[in-house]
Amino acid sequence: MFQRIVLTISMLFFVLLSADAQTYVRKTNLPHLYIETFNRVSIYSKDVYVYATMHYVDEEDVVTQYDSMQIRGRGNSTWGLAKKPYKIKFNKKEKFLGKGYANAKKWTLLANAGDKTLMRNAVTSLMGDFLGLKNNPAHKFVDVTLNGTYIGNYQISDQVEVRPHRVNITEQDYPLTGTSDITGGYLLEVDGFRDGNCFTTSTYQVPVRIHYPDAEEISREQNNYIRQYIKDFEAVLSGSDFADAEKGYRKWVDSISLVNWFIATEVSGNIDGYYSTYFYKDQQDSLLYWGPLWDYDIAYDNDQRITPTRQSLMTDVGYGETKRWVNRMWQDPWFGRLVNRRYAEALEEGLEDYMYRQVDSIADLLQESQRLNYNKWGIRTKMYHEIVLYSSYDQYVSDLKSYIKTHIAYLQTAFANKKVSDPTPAFVADHYYYRITNANNGKAIDTADKSGREGDLICSWTAIDDQFSQQWQILPVGDYYMLLSRDAGMALNDPTIGAVSATLNVGTQLNTALPDADDDRQLWSIVPQGTQGYYNLINKHTEHTANQSGGGSSDGTPILSYTTDSRNASSMNRLWYITAGDEIEDFEPEPEPLPDAITAVEPAEYALGYNPQTKTLYFGGEEPGLLTFSVRILSSNGMLVRSFKASELCSVADLARGVYIVTWNVGGKTRSTKLLIQ
Repeated sequence: MFQRIVLTISMLFFVLLSADAQTYVRKTNLPHLYIETFNRVSIYSKDVYVYATMHYVDEEDVVTQYDSMQIRGRGNSTWGLAKKPYKIKFNKKEKFLGKGYANAKKWTLLANAGDKTLMRNAVTSLMGDFLGLKNNPAHKFVDVTLNGTYIGNYQISDQVEVRPHRVNITEQDYPLTGTSDITGGYLLEVDGFRDGNCFTTSTYQVPVRIHYPDAEEISREQNNYIRQYIKDFEAVLSGSDFADAEKGYRKWVDSISLVNWFIATEVSGNIDGYYSTYFYKDQQDSLLYWGPLWDYDIAYDNDQRITPTRQSLMTDVGYGETKRWVNRMWQDPWFGRLVNRRYAEALEEGLEDYMYRQVDSIADLLQESQRLNYNKWGIRTKMYHEIVLYSSYDQYVSDLKSYIKTHIAYLQTAFANKKVSDPTPAFVADHYYYRITNANNGKAIDTADKSGREGDLICSWTAIDDQFSQQWQILPVGDYYMLLSRDAGMALNDPTIGAVSATLNVGTQLNTALPDADDDRQLWSIVPQGTQGYYNLINKHTEHTANQSGGGSSDGTPILSYTTDSRNASSMNRLWYITAGDEIEDFEPEPEPLPDAITAVEPAEYALGYNPQTKTLYFGGEEPGLLTFSVRILSSNGMLVRSFKASELCSVADLARGVYIVTWNVGGKTRSTKLLIQ
């Protein structure tokens, strides 16, 4: 009898042990969470935790029990789905996922209910790792049983909060002291739901939520500081100097995290990427950093509200106000260069292949679990905003890979087209002959009969490489330029007669004239326009713009002195390309050697003087009546830039720095000397 009782108790103990072992076992190759709420009460709220016990069965079948933990719902629209997401909170900090992960109380259980691949969040986090973004959320796949009922495949992930291995920035003092530094850290979110401690910016109406310090701990000083900081950032971004490297928004953003976050958002095609955007500011750091990446289950063309996204940029079609900031940045050529350069680097480094490998790897990992998950939820059951429903898991995976391939290729062209080109730079003349061609038809500015004579009319002509009458030397004269034809050295001239203004007395055909740097009709402003390398030629005397008559494309079409107005930037007849051709060899005459600043040429008669302070040339002599000869100043290339009488003072203050030749003729003998203007 005693032996039978012992046997019965032993058998009962074994049965209990067996029951316990059978209760907490893995159902697939993945770890398994068994969560039991106190008295098996339902989890009914996103705000109210209920107490629970959890058993975690890891890959080695080791069971770890967590008592006195809590669980509640989470998410916004996803909380309303049949397969619900949750947040769990331990009673003390736990390294729940082991070494290299956060030591924290709060963790999330993502349901990925609307993502039939179950992996979009994880793939995006891995893409963040590849691109070099910090603070990418964890992704550990598990099966979950709640109160004895299997509820599906879930992803353990980080709570987005300030903490080592999460958003790893400085945690501020709480409570603040007299020496507390309130410059950071701050965790922020552009939050389309406008939850929590949220404010709206004034210019772009961007809703910004302050996550950290949280609403229960943030002081008035901290609250005011970070709100003003974002206000100042947006004021700079929206200001007239926004694209300036020193005065603009570049001084406010960490360009590395900005471009990597942007590329990840666009590669994933996340239509909510600009609706919910995390960013942060650290202590004693003036920059705003972008990330972490969060909430990508409807990305990669998985939301029927906006479809298709394979050939779209989210800055054009996506939801949310962050895109107002980003589209303003796109107006800065620097941002376009940054995006295109970084995207090219990412592709060169193997981004596409990397994403394929991650998708395949996760798909292999989830094969057993996804079958169990869809036995419960249905592979063809519409859960959220899915665009397509397939009959197998592998088809969903193939669809995801197809999107990645198509969209990555599309973005190369889209980014290039989105980029704002650099403005046409200010023209700077160099030692070349230039061809000047019309933006409308590519015809070159030429002389009508190519004789090189004075007064030859100016027209447009088919560009010919060795046609010297189409080649122009461009010489600076103060703030203007003279254009001298290569064939005869004649200057481009506006011969309009009578009263003139920018819009008055227009239509005279341009011609050539003997070079005279003092004649305003031969002086031209070369004004850059747009981003395509176009320029206007605007005459100093008439204020008219060189215009190809009527947009004609025939050889010999007149070039007119025409209206100058707002259409200068858009009328193709007024826009010109200026292309460098043959290099001009320096003109090296053999001047007679003269002393330095004050030059005695023939002491008994006269002397040439130069005052470098006032930049004035003058002649003096014992008999001023002898100073009747003319003096010419030539550029180092031998072109006339100034002429004056020896009896006059001649200012050269408006000439560009460089070496010039001063030459004159007395009694049939030519004299010359070099003049250095500094």
